[in-house]
Amino acid sequence: MTEKIKMVTLGCEKNLVDSEIMSGLVAQRGFELVDNKEDATVIIVNTCGFIDAAKEESVNTILEMAELKETGALKALIVSGCLTQRYKEQLMQEMPEIDGIVGTGDFDKINDIVDEALRGKKPIAVGNPIFNYDQALPRKLSTPRYTAYVKIAEGCDNACTFCSIPIMRGAFRSRSVESILAEVETLAKQGVKEVSLIAQDSTNYGTDLYDSFMLPTLLHRVSEVEGIEWVRLHYAYPGFFTDELIDAIASNPKICKYIDMPLQHSEDSILKRMRRPGRGRDVRELVAKIRARIPDAVLRTSIIVGFPGETEEDFENLVSFVREVKFDRLGVFTYSMEEDTPASRLPNQVPEDVKEYRASRLMEVQREVAKAANGRFIGQTMDVLIERYDGRNDVFIGRSQYDAPEIDGEVFVTGCTPEIGQLQRVRITHSLDYDLSGVGVSA
Repeated sequence: MTEKIKMVTLGCEKNLVDSEIMSGLVAQRGFELVDNKEDATVIIVNTCGFIDAAKEESVNTILEMAELKETGALKALIVSGCLTQRYKEQLMQEMPEIDGIVGTGDFDKINDIVDEALRGKKPIAVGNPIFNYDQALPRKLSTPRYTAYVKIAEGCDNACTFCSIPIMRGAFRSRSVESILAEVETLAKQGVKEVSLIAQDSTNYGTDLYDSFMLPTLLHRVSEVEGIEWVRLHYAYPGFFTDELIDAIASNPKICKYIDMPLQHSEDSILKRMRRPGRGRDVRELVAKIRARIPDAVLRTSIIVGFPGETEEDFENLVSFVREVKFDRLGVFTYSMEEDTPASRLPNQVPEDVKEYRASRLMEVQREVAKAANGRFIGQTMDVLIERYDGRNDVFIGRSQYDAPEIDGEVFVTGCTPEIGQLQRVRITHSLDYDLSGVGVSA
């Protein structure tokens, strides 16, 4: 009997890529991948361990899947990812429901782990998180056929005081340009039109392999792959955002004018305690430079509120900063104390209720900022990648180059009958808080 495997992915897009490779490996081995967890004889939960909420979700998901040993066909429950890399001993001791564990540097061993777990051996494969996948590994996409994530580097060297990523993912390691291009070419032949390049710190790409900032070169090379229409960049570290990178985004029509640049805070005292590069003035100067060189750029950032020592004055200054800079997209997170990180040992930890209040207030401020920013698109004509059709309202729904998959807004399109997965020219007629609507026009 062929084992039926269900893959459950939690956390970020980098985890998603890992899951897609594990899916490719088990399919290559001859196992059958299934969508319905009740049908699965083996479930692999690829966990996130970045913050407390993610850890809790991972543990709850493991327990939920384990119930299928009684109610479904489940014979083996495998756990992989960041949580296992960091807590393998605790997980195996405290959760006997787990039948096998795979770390972030060992997911290429997934078939051996499945085989051993099915034989009742409780295998553990958690070594140093140094594995880098390449284009030779099989991969089964879980995203829609027209879009895919491509991991250009693994790990991180920045040592921000609040972050546990280096503990779970190791030091920064770039893939070669050739490996990335080979993968993108394969994806393009499969019908992918949009590739999102991801890394914990994408702007540092190439410094370890080529002794120089190679991201601009990589962006241009990826954009030259036949069939690729959009190249999207995620997680651009502000400290390494060079003039050459700005020029690459400005000059290349296939590179999305979408700058995803996590800043974390605006105040110098907080940035220093976070061990982030630069200070508030540097951030303002960089944003001004980007907008001057790329007038239609959409800027996304993330902010942490409630970091140890954040005073009311710090927070009010942060609110003023958000109003002043007017980010098009903004994610707000409350500080999560992560063990074994320097920030967990800092004094003046902020109470949880204060963190929650500050996050809520900042998002209300951003709602007004985003609504005003979105209004500038009214009257413009833009390409929209059509993703689905809503028959009840007779409207097609897609994204512009200014919206990343699943995290940003959408564009509602009427007056045409485009194909799913194709680019459609749309004249924008209305703006909502985060979404747009418009009418399809001929090219």
